Amino acid sequence: MRKLTYYIACSIDGFIGDPSGDGTAMIRFVDEEFLEFFRQEYPEAVPTHGRRALGMDDLPNKRFDTIIQGRGSYDLALKEGITSPYAHLREYVASSTLTESPDPNVEIIADDLVGKVRELKAEEGEFGIYLCGGSTVAGELFDEVDELVIKTYPMVYGAGMPMFGSGVTIADFTLESVRTFGNGALVRTYSRKR
Repeated sequence: MRKLTYYIACSIDGFIGDPSGDGTAMIRFVDEEFLEFFRQEYPEAVPTHGRRALGMDDLPNKRFDTIIQGRGSYDLALKEGITSPYAHLREYVASSTLTESPDPNVEIIADDLVGKVRELKAEEGEFGIYLCGGSTVAGELFDEVDELVIKTYPMVYGAGMPMFGSGVTIADFTLESVRTFGNGALVRTYSRKR
């Protein structure tokens, strides 16, 4: 069975963005050391246009071949005129309001998101599924999340969008690894205790 991994950036106080969901304040911590981490460990988690700009287009996928994101996350790309932000992956967007996909590479999941994720997890394959966000979709899929990869940046929002939307119940995870960076960022990987 394939894993669903919530791979997300957050502040020290656990917010993935400010109250409007804007997480651009964290970008300043993506320095050369952190970019090398992306290149070595998670090249497919960088959007296609970013991979091109960073000279990462030729890097093979290491962990994921599929991405799921919510409408809010997808809208960030659409506002820039990008209809397939992760063209190097199979793309799914969870949305009850987007009636038609603006790109043939992007499939809209309008209902039964959990059922679709279970179907994707049951597929054969060496690669997992990247849950990109946002908060509402992560909350809805919380019980399906097998792994958390949390990129924590050394900043505090004070208030903002939490990692998981409402309705999450207590669940235990096992710490698998912690990687620290010279700029104070760290990446923690947890697996769900089942």
